[in-house]
Amino acid sequence: MTTLVHRAQGPDKKAAEMSDSDEAGHANRGTRPAVKTDGAPPAPQPDPAGKSPDPDGNRVQRAWVPVTAALLTTLIGLSDILNILRPDLVNRFHRFNTMIPGSLDTVTRSADVLIGLMLLMLAHGLRRRKRRAWQAVAALLAFDVAIHFIHAERIPTAVTAIVVLVALLYFRDEFYAEGDPRTRWRALWAFGGLIVADVVIGLTYILLARGLAEDYSFGQRVQEVIYGLVGVSGPVQWAPETRGDLFNILTGALGIFTLVITAYLFLRPAEPQARLSGADADRIRELLAKQGDRDSLGYFALRDDKSVIWSPTGKACICYRVVSGVMLASGDPIGDPEAWPGAIGPFLDEAARHAWKPAVMGCSELGAEVWCREGDLTALELGDEAIVNTADFSLSGRSMRNVRQMVNRVAKTGYVAEVRRIRDIPPAELAGIVKTAGSWLGGQTERGFSMALSRVGAPGDEDCVLATATEDGALRAVLQLVPWGPDGLSLDLMRRDKAAQPGLNDFLIVETIKAASGLGVKRISLNFAVFRAALERGEKIGAGPVLRAWRSVLIFLSKWFQIESLYKFNAKFCPVWQPRFFVFPSTRHTPRIALAALEAEAFLVWPTFGLRRVVRKASLAGIRRRRRRQPGQDPDPEPTPP
Repeated sequence: MTTLVHRAQGPDKKAAEMSDSDEAGHANRGTRPAVKTDGAPPAPQPDPAGKSPDPDGNRVQRAWVPVTAALLTTLIGLSDILNILRPDLVNRFHRFNTMIPGSLDTVTRSADVLIGLMLLMLAHGLRRRKRRAWQAVAALLAFDVAIHFIHAERIPTAVTAIVVLVALLYFRDEFYAEGDPRTRWRALWAFGGLIVADVVIGLTYILLARGLAEDYSFGQRVQEVIYGLVGVSGPVQWAPETRGDLFNILTGALGIFTLVITAYLFLRPAEPQARLSGADADRIRELLAKQGDRDSLGYFALRDDKSVIWSPTGKACICYRVVSGVMLASGDPIGDPEAWPGAIGPFLDEAARHAWKPAVMGCSELGAEVWCREGDLTALELGDEAIVNTADFSLSGRSMRNVRQMVNRVAKTGYVAEVRRIRDIPPAELAGIVKTAGSWLGGQTERGFSMALSRVGAPGDEDCVLATATEDGALRAVLQLVPWGPDGLSLDLMRRDKAAQPGLNDFLIVETIKAASGLGVKRISLNFAVFRAALERGEKIGAGPVLRAWRSVLIFLSKWFQIESLYKFNAKFCPVWQPRFFVFPSTRHTPRIALAALEAEAFLVWPTFGLRRVVRKASLAGIRRRRRRQPGQDPDPEPTPP
């Protein structure tokens, strides 16, 4: 079974010694700034007493404040919406109306729905300590107070609103999480564009309806549309009232849609554009040259979609990516283990500053110990990494019969393997390999984040190993392995022609192991087997009902996530299994972090719709069809890739 570990102080002796190092002292005292790629000011260091990361360095956080604020905001939003959808229900709870600001029964129905939806959206931001959400809720409450004081009979409700507003102002330091500055401009641009579109739609309806009581000017018609967006009657009078009612419904719906989209863009989690500069990549490669043999996932930190946070001394760094509000790292920190705490501290502070949830995928046992100790996090044994010692590998024996038969069958068919460093491949040949291997994807998204480099033959990757299989000179399969210290390789990608002989991946792995001595390689890391222990032990005699049930769940999930197939593929090579861990804040955040991890690994791909791409493809397809119909012209020599 998998193990759940929650430790404030790791028992590992080596990890305990790290806390006494100079790097750990810098991290705890914050005497030196952390280096970041985006040039932002360094984050304050974590509280030595073990409190939550704090951007100001001296704030005592109160967990109940954002939770209570989010709950009250949710109740206010629901009250506004119920007051429109079910006014009789609100009247039944009239005794509570005086205690909940936001009823606004004198305002139009559209305004109530807009306010209610806005408050519901802001509640989630308050729970995550978002500064923008706090500002918006405070403004809405202030507006609520002003409206209620106009009517003397609603003064008790206004007093309650003042109390809530004062409480939010008093606890303003609890809402410190920064947003992405780019989302402000995106929200403003989206708001302006939607308003223009709403006005055009409204004017089109007025023009086509032809139900006006008189001939109104263009300015009056625009005023009618704008007023309708907020649920207010304008100067235009409709001869048939039904057409006016339909117009009010249309403009009210457009106003709600505009507000919801703008609020979403304004409050959505910040996802900074990940960029790894050339200078950072060179520094990471220097650390990998010195300490890269510790972690087989270290080279994957050089992915193009990652950012980096450095320790104060520059002896360690953590590469990460922000996905759906989760600050996701993979593998162990890069560099000297004694310097890891100096990078973990700024990493956690950066997550706290933006209200991101920190998480680590696939770290080693030592890495999990340090993460749990430094950040008071929880570690879950996620699975095992398959490592083959090339000197001990052999195809002889009963356990290797399946692999031996598959490899011999492929070799007899006429396939030839070639294993080379990328620097030894001519540029023209390498370009052809990359183009052919890319065509095998067929437009599908390639999976991988923690154990995938997402590129082939890029500058700086000359030490990577490329294994190719050809049949009569035609390329049929490609394997890429990235460096793992001075004497190791880590499997990156496996691609093959779907029409080729089955078993080519097995064939190339075996050929790579055979060529390992010539490459100076002593160990090769294969795929990662998620929950391997549960799959292996759950099928043995004597396994308990819980273990068997958990294995059944994994088998069912394997239909979509290849859990069992990857385990069986790795097990064929009789590897040494090394456990890997998943580190996260607490159990209640597990669903959110799990979804972010699936999205990062491309197991979960949200649908997108590119209008420009669809139009372009449709127009190009039409041009090609017309050209083919014209006599005397040859068709296109090759299809255009999507």
